[in-house]
Amino acid sequence: MNTCPQSSSSPDSVPRSEHPRPQFRRDAWLNLNGRWNFAFDFGGSGEERGWPEDLSGFEEKILVPFCPESTLSGIGHTDFMRAVWYHREIGIPENWAGRDVRLHFGAVDYDCTVWINGREAGRHRGAGSSFYFDITPLLKNGENQLVVRAEDDARSRERPQGKQCPEFVSRTCHYTRTTGIWQTVWLEALPASHIESVRVVPDLDGGCFVLSPLVAAPRGQQRFRAVISDPDAGELASAVQPATSTAPLRLSVPDPRPWSPSDPWLYDLRFELLDPGGEVIDRVQSYAGLRKIHIEGNRFFLNNEPLFLRFVLDQGFYPDGIWTAPSDAELKADIERSLAVGFNGARLHQKVFEERFHYWADRLGYLTWGEFHDWGLDYRKPQALLNHQCEWTEVVLRDMNHPSILAWTPFNETMGGAREAPEAHRQALAAVYDLTRALDPARPCHDTSGHVHVKTDIFSIHDYEQDPAKFALRYKDLDPANPETAPVTEPERSAPYTGQPYVVAEYGGTWWDAAAVPAPGDDQQKSWGYGQRPDDIEEVYHRIEELTAALIRHPGIAGFCYTQLTDVEQEQNGIYTYDRREKFDRARLKKAFSRIP
Repeated sequence: MNTCPQSSSSPDSVPRSEHPRPQFRRDAWLNLNGRWNFAFDFGGSGEERGWPEDLSGFEEKILVPFCPESTLSGIGHTDFMRAVWYHREIGIPENWAGRDVRLHFGAVDYDCTVWINGREAGRHRGAGSSFYFDITPLLKNGENQLVVRAEDDARSRERPQGKQCPEFVSRTCHYTRTTGIWQTVWLEALPASHIESVRVVPDLDGGCFVLSPLVAAPRGQQRFRAVISDPDAGELASAVQPATSTAPLRLSVPDPRPWSPSDPWLYDLRFELLDPGGEVIDRVQSYAGLRKIHIEGNRFFLNNEPLFLRFVLDQGFYPDGIWTAPSDAELKADIERSLAVGFNGARLHQKVFEERFHYWADRLGYLTWGEFHDWGLDYRKPQALLNHQCEWTEVVLRDMNHPSILAWTPFNETMGGAREAPEAHRQALAAVYDLTRALDPARPCHDTSGHVHVKTDIFSIHDYEQDPAKFALRYKDLDPANPETAPVTEPERSAPYTGQPYVVAEYGGTWWDAAAVPAPGDDQQKSWGYGQRPDDIEEVYHRIEELTAALIRHPGIAGFCYTQLTDVEQEQNGIYTYDRREKFDRARLKKAFSRIP
């Protein structure tokens, strides 16, 4: 039995000490996680009181990167917080002299302002996207004072919130909020001329990777070099071009080995910036998988072979860390738990998962849809839509090199917006679809999971019918060759089905408390799930097996997503409990979910 452990971090240890960006690693980096000074700012007056410079107001201690709502943070305050402040001293290693220093944040929810030695370093808005500030001009010899302010209004409806509850007490499918820093904070040293980014597009048919490097402040005759290696055989090939070139660079792979769930083979990549004499100015370590995803008619294809999606809904919540996994091992373990019961991937639901999760998905051959925490937006507010677009752009640009991500899903269940502001909803979804395809034309874009579609490469529906006979009957006439036969939720608002891959992207959700079935009339804040509670565990198995069979054996359905991987607080419909204990017989579930179409 694999359960989710509590963190064993002591005051002197560094929690989540692994490198936060496995696909873009420099040797010169310093993890800043650990004990920080902390202060609540319920009145939003910290800046007026001089906290960027006056450090006397920081009376609490917090364990970064865990949010103050979490028990792992050492705070555990779950009421609303208008703003929170952080402080710690940072020292710059002596061997970083002469190099630029960047301060990175994996994620801060929501409006983050940073000061170094009392001077503002920058400001970023977003809940799940990563960002950095160049703090070189603000540093001094010796210790430096780092102050962070995070302001978050979970009720504004201008900010994407995902499943964070807009009420004090969690209810149904809304859970404990996350405020402030919730991913790793770290420093990185790099030269003035450096490799800013490298877009890596696998070309399986051509047996190569297509690289688009961006070099910051290139000088003279500098060159960009890419080297590909096999973990077993060593260096395989390299390619070089001028650092000032804007043309893509093709890096051929001898005897190419595709990445797939059955063989998640990853090539090591090394990116280097060379001076005119061939000396390395900047070096970045990376990796990539050579795979192809495309759609033909109503089917997905991976590496030119048909692919049926056997997904599970993963919300990425943890009982002790909320949005933050207690350890890197737990990120990996959640994927292993999913694979153990027959799923081949997940919808990463209403949350931007950290890069380390995608790293493990790449390593383990686990397919995903990259998604966003869009719930909470008021489509009548232009600022809300702008906030979504800006942060979504950052997310796609950050994660697009991961081979495990098969599609992008920027929205989920937008029927509320379609009813409140139909034209704004239509324009927003169409614009974000076009934006996503422009940023990453190599993947399909699924405009919204479930219900009111506008412009999409994948057509999905959410269906929590618990009666397998009624469930199967609903899809009896579905025929992609005759799109008018497809069930469409809210057809008066949704774009019609036109023969794309048809996915039942949420189903099941069967309510089962592993400890005991609650009595009728029990408070739904304590236990909740979809449909009538089963009388016993055999009824749960029956629903799971028959609902899933109805989808797998239907020739017009391209995949499914079962709700959900784990219980989350009061929502008790997971395959595992919230603390990752087993609720069911793994072998029996694996037989149901992995049945051959």
